[in-house]
Amino acid sequence: MFTIKPLPEFIAWLDNLSDPAVRGVVVARIKRIERGLMGDVEPVGEGVSELRIHMGAGWRVYFTQRSTQTIVLLAGGSKRTQKADIKRAKALAALLD
Repeated sequence: MFTIKPLPEFIAWLDNLSDPAVRGVVVARIKRIERGLMGDVEPVGEGVSELRIHMGAGWRVYFTQRSTQTIVLLAGGSKRTQKADIKRAKALAALLD
């Protein structure tokens, strides 16, 4: 079981998703992470990982694990904006240190 702590940047991204179906899938995946079910996750460097959601634009959620039980949601994006999203997520993670 994990405690999920979203940053304001992540909440703003989630709130701005125009498709309620995509928002619902993202929220469902976050609930699965809370239960310890990570699914399709890959590290992208500097302690940041990418949760891949295979729907529509290829949505991504970027997070860092801060302890054995805490995950901080950093940012979100799509496959199209992946490089910039990873850069932003790494910068946000660095601010947590």
